[in-house]
Amino acid sequence: MDEPGVDPKNVVRIFDTTLRDGEQSPGASLTSAEKIDIARQLARLGVDVIEAGFPAASPDDLEGVRRIAQEVGTADGPIICGLARANKNDIDKAWEAIKDAAKPRIHTFLATSDIHLEHKLRMTREQVVQRTREMVSYARALCEDVEFSPEDAGRSDPGYLVEVLTVAIESGATTLNIPDTVGYLSPDEYGALMEQLIAETPGGDRVIWSVHCHDDLGMATANTLAGLAAGARQAEVTINGIGERAGNTSLEEVVMAIHTRPTFYHLSTNIDTTQLARTSRMVSNFTGIVVQPNKAIVGANAFSHEAGIHQDGMLKHHMTYEIMTPETVGLSQSNLVLGKHSGRHAFRVRLKDLGVELGEDELNQAFDRFKELADKKKLVTDADIEALIADEFYGPEEVFSLAGLQVACGQPGMPTATIKLTGPDGQDHLAAAIGTGPVDAAYQAIDQIIATPATLVEYRVNAITEGIDALGEVTVRIRRNDDDSPRTFGGHGADTDIIVASAKAYLSALNKLLAYTGYQDRKPEGEASTVRVNAAVPAN
Repeated sequence: MDEPGVDPKNVVRIFDTTLRDGEQSPGASLTSAEKIDIARQLARLGVDVIEAGFPAASPDDLEGVRRIAQEVGTADGPIICGLARANKNDIDKAWEAIKDAAKPRIHTFLATSDIHLEHKLRMTREQVVQRTREMVSYARALCEDVEFSPEDAGRSDPGYLVEVLTVAIESGATTLNIPDTVGYLSPDEYGALMEQLIAETPGGDRVIWSVHCHDDLGMATANTLAGLAAGARQAEVTINGIGERAGNTSLEEVVMAIHTRPTFYHLSTNIDTTQLARTSRMVSNFTGIVVQPNKAIVGANAFSHEAGIHQDGMLKHHMTYEIMTPETVGLSQSNLVLGKHSGRHAFRVRLKDLGVELGEDELNQAFDRFKELADKKKLVTDADIEALIADEFYGPEEVFSLAGLQVACGQPGMPTATIKLTGPDGQDHLAAAIGTGPVDAAYQAIDQIIATPATLVEYRVNAITEGIDALGEVTVRIRRNDDDSPRTFGGHGADTDIIVASAKAYLSALNKLLAYTGYQDRKPEGEASTVRVNAAVPAN
């Protein structure tokens, strides 16, 4: 967070594009409810700008951005930004989506590299300059806050960039973003480019300069910090570094570099760093993209020490091998948080400490789940509670819910699962199946009930906490077989029974697929559907 007396010129705006660029990660599809929850958490984290989506992409995207603008874009909240290509249709839809925010922003972009002009846009340099003038002016007539990005700036002619950016400023742009769209540049090159553009662009002192880097060569964070050192004061980032191809610059890495090295960078942010770990887990759970254990700041091993020399140093003084404390990023060193004798008030206070706000009915529901968990575990940790809350409230809107599961397995024998699901009609449906193992049998039984063509492409299990009674967390990814697009759907489940967690995760992913296909809006009778309930197995 900002320190008293910090020069405002040295405060870096954090522009989070998790909900736009991040969602473009293969498989990172999010429901509208999940986007709202992430946006609220980003506001709690303290980001300055939320790029909420690409409204022209689809009516659903437009409506999702509109809801974020209305519900999260309050006067004391972040700027809500919508992305638009440099054409009137996109800009109109972006404005329609964000206009209800207290602080709206239109972000429009147009490629400037010769390779993009020749092969993608099929436009001349002069045509791009003219389009920039027209579309930035058009956006500014609608919205006072306009950001312009010359796409693929990292491979563009710097002299030509100056020409385009000058026109953008003259036309009313208030922020100029310089994207290394394909992660091509080195830190020295990117820093030098930013210095040149800031120094040579007329009117450059009247705008905020922004950096947007991709991680194709593993240098996104280094490039972003180089750009900030060169004078940029906005960093475009995503939670966990998710994004196209190898991803975007990681928000937590940039923020903690600035936070940990204030005497080197002489910069600050408005981020509440204690919310970083929770935000990371939320995005990972919702997208189904697991954070690698050795990921900086938020990885499972980021504050773990196994080597004897390291352990000896840590026992003597934590700064021997840690340059920041776990508490700084929102991780707790305490193992025991609550137990089966804890009351509702203590549970409510702990949720508040974790940044979780629930209504009275939701609190009662969560407390019941907590007591069930506490009866199974001696110690209930913060991670257990967060996983419980994510499993209970942050999943997709349920079309099918798990009503019962029983498995038989071992050697010799045939792994068998019997499963009961409650369908959208309120009826229970039973199925039994044999598989190569209990999880496979459970999934085959689910497939018998939910007759949708989907393929399991990824399955991961993680023990959230230590011990034999650890809460198990499962993430899966499925692909719809009859869809020409490579779209995948992630699911998440948590339970002390790993088979139950597996079933929950698979159902979570299937529910996302069903919501995507419009299943909930279909009448029981009428048009044919590739998604149906197998009526041969009612639980009567």
